[in-house]
Amino acid sequence: MPVASPKPTTPQPVRIEETTILARNWGRFDNYRVTHARRDGGEQTVTREVYDHGSAAAVLLYAPGPDTVVLTRQFRLPPFLNGDPAWLVEVPAGLLDGEDIEIAAQREAIEETGYEPLELQFLFDAYMSPGSVTEKCACFLARYLPGAPLHAGGGLEAEGEDIEVFEIGFDDALAMIGSGEIVDAKTIMMLQALALRKLRGV
Repeated sequence: MPVASPKPTTPQPVRIEETTILARNWGRFDNYRVTHARRDGGEQTVTREVYDHGSAAAVLLYAPGPDTVVLTRQFRLPPFLNGDPAWLVEVPAGLLDGEDIEIAAQREAIEETGYEPLELQFLFDAYMSPGSVTEKCACFLARYLPGAPLHAGGGLEAEGEDIEVFEIGFDDALAMIGSGEIVDAKTIMMLQALALRKLRGV
């Protein structure tokens, strides 16, 4: 069996035929009628509902000496509506407010955890749910100084944030993926990315 190329061999045209506004609130929720190319050379027209609330930045704070990370726990309604616990363990993250992704990552880390991220290293971009949400998250790794936060963290009370901050051993955090205690996609990917870097000695 031939190995598939990760890139399309020919241009893949996409035409937006019609856009219907469904909601305008915190973000944009629209219905699209779209015509796109098929692999057999034909075309097909489909309808898709898409939610656009902007893109985001996230940072995994890591202290190599004690081998610890800083994580948060906060209320998330969608998991609760899906029958899961409402308080999720995550890396600090937030939407871009029109600034560069590095600035957003630093701002969110300080707001949520109180710790200043040092020596930001870009890991990867990731779409959180590409079938229906436009959000692309820029993920970073950064050192932090244990025991030396700028403030207590917890997020912005004016925005209804009530964020618990905790420091945990890296191996314990990684084990929380297998136990189901960490189910947030970006946090899982970033912890595993750090595990691979540690394995390679990077």
